[in-house]
Amino acid sequence: MNSSLNDINYEKLEKLPPSAKLVFKTLEANGQMTQKDIIRETILPSRTVRYALNRLKEEKILLERFYFLDSRQSLYEIKRPMSNALAV
Repeated sequence: MNSSLNDINYEKLEKLPPSAKLVFKTLEANGQMTQKDIIRETILPSRTVRYALNRLKEEKILLERFYFLDSRQSLYEIKRPMSNALAV
Protein backbone atom coordinates (compact mmCIF):
# COMPACT_ATOMS: atom_id res chain seq x y z
CA MET A 1 0.00 0.00 0.00
CA ASN A 2 1.23 3.50 -0.78
CA SER A 3 2.60 5.63 2.09
CA SER A 4 0.05 8.40 1.53
CA LEU A 5 -2.76 5.86 1.76
CA ASN A 6 -1.26 4.65 5.04
CA ASP A 7 -1.24 8.22 6.34
CA ILE A 8 -4.83 8.94 5.31
CA ASN A 9 -7.67 7.26 7.16
CA TYR A 10 -8.36 4.53 4.61
CA GLU A 11 -11.92 4.04 5.85
CA LYS A 12 -12.76 7.66 4.99
CA LEU A 13 -11.38 7.26 1.48
CA GLU A 14 -13.12 3.92 0.98
CA LYS A 15 -16.57 5.48 1.62
CA LEU A 16 -16.12 8.25 -0.97
CA PRO A 17 -17.53 8.08 -4.51
CA PRO A 18 -15.33 6.83 -7.38
CA SER A 19 -14.79 10.38 -8.66
CA ALA A 20 -13.28 11.45 -5.32
CA LYS A 21 -11.03 8.38 -5.31
CA LEU A 22 -9.86 9.21 -8.83
CA VAL A 23 -9.13 12.81 -7.86
CA PHE A 24 -7.25 11.56 -4.78
CA LYS A 25 -5.13 9.15 -6.86
CA THR A 26 -4.45 11.89 -9.42
CA LEU A 27 -3.25 14.28 -6.71
CA GLU A 28 -1.25 11.48 -5.11
CA ALA A 29 0.54 10.82 -8.41
CA ASN A 30 1.02 14.45 -9.52
CA GLY A 31 1.25 16.51 -6.34
CA GLN A 32 -0.28 20.00 -6.22
CA MET A 33 -2.76 20.72 -9.00
CA THR A 34 -5.39 23.30 -9.89
CA GLN A 35 -8.97 22.29 -10.61
CA LYS A 36 -8.32 22.83 -14.33
CA ASP A 37 -5.30 20.52 -14.15
CA ILE A 38 -7.36 17.84 -12.41
CA ILE A 39 -10.13 18.13 -15.03
CA ARG A 40 -7.59 17.82 -17.83
CA GLU A 41 -5.84 14.83 -16.23
CA THR A 42 -8.94 12.87 -15.18
CA ILE A 43 -11.21 13.81 -18.12
CA LEU A 44 -14.05 14.28 -15.62
CA PRO A 45 -16.65 17.05 -16.02
CA SER A 46 -15.89 20.21 -14.01
CA ARG A 47 -18.97 19.76 -11.84
CA THR A 48 -17.89 16.22 -10.93
CA VAL A 49 -14.39 17.41 -10.03
CA ARG A 50 -15.83 20.22 -7.87
CA TYR A 51 -18.02 17.69 -6.06
CA ALA A 52 -15.06 15.32 -5.56
CA LEU A 53 -12.86 18.14 -4.23
CA ASN A 54 -15.60 19.23 -1.82
CA ARG A 55 -16.04 15.68 -0.53
CA LEU A 56 -12.28 15.30 0.00
CA LYS A 57 -12.19 18.64 1.84
CA GLU A 58 -15.17 17.62 4.02
CA GLU A 59 -13.28 14.48 5.04
CA LYS A 60 -10.18 16.59 5.76
CA ILE A 61 -8.15 14.62 3.22
CA LEU A 62 -7.39 17.62 1.02
CA LEU A 63 -5.74 21.01 1.45
CA GLU A 64 -6.78 24.01 -0.63
CA ARG A 65 -4.16 26.73 -1.06
CA PHE A 66 -3.99 30.09 -2.78
CA TYR A 67 -2.51 29.90 -6.30
CA PHE A 68 -0.20 32.90 -6.75
CA LEU A 69 0.10 32.54 -10.53
CA ASP A 70 -3.67 32.92 -11.01
CA SER A 71 -5.67 34.29 -8.08
CA ARG A 72 -8.90 32.97 -9.62
CA GLN A 73 -7.78 29.41 -8.98
CA SER A 74 -6.72 27.34 -5.99
CA LEU A 75 -4.07 24.68 -5.62
CA TYR A 76 -5.15 21.35 -4.19
CA GLU A 77 -2.97 18.75 -2.53
CA ILE A 78 -3.35 15.72 -0.30
CA LYS A 79 -3.21 16.61 3.38
CA ARG A 80 -0.30 14.96 5.16
CA PRO A 81 -0.76 14.27 8.88
CA MET A 82 1.79 15.69 11.31
CA SER A 83 4.58 13.36 12.27
CA ASN A 84 4.29 11.86 15.77
CA ALA A 85 7.78 13.19 16.48
CA LEU A 86 6.49 16.74 16.04
CA ALA A 87 3.40 16.26 18.18
CA VAL A 88 3.68 17.65 21.70
